[in-house]
Amino acid sequence: MTESAAPHGTTRTLPPRSANGSAPAAPAAPQRRRLSTQISSIRTGLIASVAALIVVLIFIIQNAHTVNISLLGVHLQLPLAVAMLLAVIAGALLMAAAGTARIAQLRRLLRRAAGTAPAADRTWISRSREAPQRRSGRRQS
Repeated sequence: MTESAAPHGTTRTLPPRSANGSAPAAPAAPQRRRLSTQISSIRTGLIASVAALIVVLIFIIQNAHTVNISLLGVHLQLPLAVAMLLAVIAGALLMAAAGTARIAQLRRLLRRAAGTAPAADRTWISRSREAPQRRSGRRQS
């Protein structure tokens, strides 16, 4: 039993034939993975934005009648759709502010745990560590 040599510059990917002459099954061709580029991501985002804009425009057209709004002594007359969109935007801004505050809090905790807190945080940490010592010196009644 002789084995054929692979051509120069290539490598043999299949194992040699077995003693009884049967060959292993050829491996399946690898599937091409679709590449995602920055341009394709931007294109997808633009398509989604245009679809959302169309839905918002339909909403505004269907809810064009005027409503009276009173808030803290201010009286306004706005189209219903505009009033609802302003409420959604205000809610989104409040949630973004709460999320930003929570992320800042978590980052501060991570810096403290790593021991790389900025100078302002280090003074607060040293004060908070001293506080239990001062409390322990007080008389309890």
